[in-house]
Amino acid sequence: MNVGIIGCGVIGQRRAQHLAGARLVHCVDPDSSRASEVAYRSPGCTFGADWRQLLDRMDVEAIVIATPHDLQAEIVSAAIDAGKHVLVEKPAARHCGELAGLSERAARRNVRVRVGFNHRYHRAFQQARRLVDAGVLGPLLFVRARYGHGGRPGYASEWRAQPARSGGGELIDQGIHLIDLSRWFLGEFVEVSGFAHTYFWDMPVEDNGFMLLKTATRQVAFLHASCTEWKNTFCWELVGRDGKLQVDGLGGSYGVEKLTFYKMLPQMGPPETTIWEYPMADNSWTLEMADFIEDVRARREPAAGLQDAIAALAIVSKIYAESGRDHRA
Repeated sequence: MNVGIIGCGVIGQRRAQHLAGARLVHCVDPDSSRASEVAYRSPGCTFGADWRQLLDRMDVEAIVIATPHDLQAEIVSAAIDAGKHVLVEKPAARHCGELAGLSERAARRNVRVRVGFNHRYHRAFQQARRLVDAGVLGPLLFVRARYGHGGRPGYASEWRAQPARSGGGELIDQGIHLIDLSRWFLGEFVEVSGFAHTYFWDMPVEDNGFMLLKTATRQVAFLHASCTEWKNTFCWELVGRDGKLQVDGLGGSYGVEKLTFYKMLPQMGPPETTIWEYPMADNSWTLEMADFIEDVRARREPAAGLQDAIAALAIVSKIYAESGRDHRA
């Protein structure tokens, strides 16, 4: 499959390195040095500054969108009209209203649109999904999770701190991964409450987001996303009647990725414990891209699509409203 990449920052560069056999033929970025650097790594790849020209190319079957949030929905919409398949990085828009009607248009154009919730493809979560599907936890009860970093010098001046470009702060950034993972295991949330607040960073978007989400059957996700964590942290726990799964770390500065299964014994007391560690390089980007290619080949609906983005963004918007924040442009 021939692909183009729009946005050659950190994530765009990472996508270019994990194409799962696809061929990069053109990349776009307003910064020509970044675009040329990505193009240089792929023989025959060209580059430019105007993403609209990419959509006119007949040799491009699919595009990867790795831009700031304010451009994502516009480009997705134009790509659908051009008949291009799309992999757009999360959150896919600044708020769910920007994605209204796009699923239906994609269906009419026979276009596949996948949203880049790559955390689903981390080895620990792939194994957790297999264990849950095998029924080892019994009925699922709740999720408890923390995800955070400590920022960096100049963090408050980056585009992520500008609400017109980002749509919000930590809640829409790392928090949306926690929401997506919780939905993936527990299903739809019908009750949403939370609080978004800025404690430390001098910026108009929140640096902490707290969430309490409930399904119709009273399963709960208790989630916290923070950029005042100081030590990068990822911990995600899924509790069932018969045991618990815990994912710690994502590799790199977040620590070695690890999955722990605590199996409750008939006599209760200390559980039987099984640990899987994944000290190798993160392959989630490659697995996700491979699934996207298969979406296109098999003409199937992506496992993480626009409806997942809309549902997650609706939760984010509800918490912003509860917190007296309106980041919509």
